[in-house]
Amino acid sequence: NFNSIVHENDLEAFLSTAQLAGTDFTADRLAVKVLTARPESGVALNPFLLSPDKEALLLARHEEERTKLKVPRRPEWDTSTTPSELRERENKHFLDWRRGLAFLEEEQNLLMTPYEKNLEIWRQLWRVVERSDMVVQIVDARNPMLFRSDDLDAYIHDLDPRKVRLLLVNKSDLLTQRQREEWAAAFTKLGLQFAFFSAGIANEEQTQEKLKAEAEALAAEKAADQAEVDAYKAGYESDDSDEEEEEDKHPTDDSTAGDAGAEAAAAAHDDRIPASTPAKPVRKRIVGFVGYPNVGKSSTLNALLGAKKVAVAATPGKTKHFQTIHLDDEMILCDCPGLVFPSFATTQGDLVCNGVLPIDQMREYTAPSELVAQRVPRAIIEATYGIHLGDTALSLSSAAGVTGKVDLHSTPTDVHVSGLLMLRRYAIARGYRRNTQGQPDESRAARYILKDFVSGKLLYAQAPPPF
Repeated sequence: NFNSIVHENDLEAFLSTAQLAGTDFTADRLAVKVLTARPESGVALNPFLLSPDKEALLLARHEEERTKLKVPRRPEWDTSTTPSELRERENKHFLDWRRGLAFLEEEQNLLMTPYEKNLEIWRQLWRVVERSDMVVQIVDARNPMLFRSDDLDAYIHDLDPRKVRLLLVNKSDLLTQRQREEWAAAFTKLGLQFAFFSAGIANEEQTQEKLKAEAEALAAEKAADQAEVDAYKAGYESDDSDEEEEEDKHPTDDSTAGDAGAEAAAAAHDDRIPASTPAKPVRKRIVGFVGYPNVGKSSTLNALLGAKKVAVAATPGKTKHFQTIHLDDEMILCDCPGLVFPSFATTQGDLVCNGVLPIDQMREYTAPSELVAQRVPRAIIEATYGIHLGDTALSLSSAAGVTGKVDLHSTPTDVHVSGLLMLRRYAIARGYRRNTQGQPDESRAARYILKDFVSGKLLYAQAPPPF
């Protein structure tokens, strides 16, 4: 089974764990206790979001526990290891890895991203890392540290210190020059080799070059056709006397022609004779690409392949096995299936905004909508969608209802409105109704706005962490 598994309910997680451990089980009725959270203050906060103070404390804990976010390793083996023994060792190591992450979630009470839980997908990563001379980890420029796996670098170094590791910051066109400089300084302090890249711009430039070349070829063909037509209309023809005169001036030397033909035949024969000492084939360099499914890995490969005019048929999110693509005579590209590495998160809404959780399968939409409203200024939202989010007083009261804090020194264009107000105004402007009574459909509006946020239409970029 090569299907990616990042979402499991409690029963599915229990069954998969039992299968990896090779144990039987019996069902038992559990006592369930429902806990009702009590507000700590009179401020009406979104129950699915954290207050600024709690979020700061949680982020500090994330930094303390970051070293425990491991990537599963392939267990040691040699030529005497049988396939069944190796598979058993891999299952045991993978089960121990999952138990360690479950300890962080259950005992340490830390929220984690839905990481990959299918061992077959991780086996593909092991193969790509083992055979690659250079491993490129692709991340999203808007939040590079979320999509980067620290332990993957450590795993590659432990496997072979000679392997080159590169952090490719894709979608860098969404950052300003100053933001790229700040991230470059942060990566340099961490000792990382990095490069900024924009697969979207590269593919667009290649498309424009292709269209320009096709237009030039079509224009040249039309010019040649027109020249032929003009020559025909001019009535340019050679009479027989002119042809005879030309033949007299340039007689044909049969011996010379024969000698030339013999030389050409000899040259062709020499070309067919293989060299006595064939050149030793040069080993091609292998470059492996790994990353989350939604960071533009396939677009990056398409951009590299497009420069060599090689078509690629890989479908984003559909790759089950790693693929090797011969770029040229010296290099091979190795494409690993998209992997969701374990990482910490503050709330489920933050995972939706970062594109980790699928928007179409989202059940709770108020928290990610509030985050969008907090991160994107009101003026940007109004200009993007052509809606009016009310006067300053209404925006201030709505923002106070969400965060409990209002900056009275901010200008009206800098006020961040509440997510619910944003959804209602958007739904009314687009005509989204929940029933015949005309209530605005906030859920449908949230899906459209969140997709714009994830795609970058509503732009928000995370600042580098302080050092």
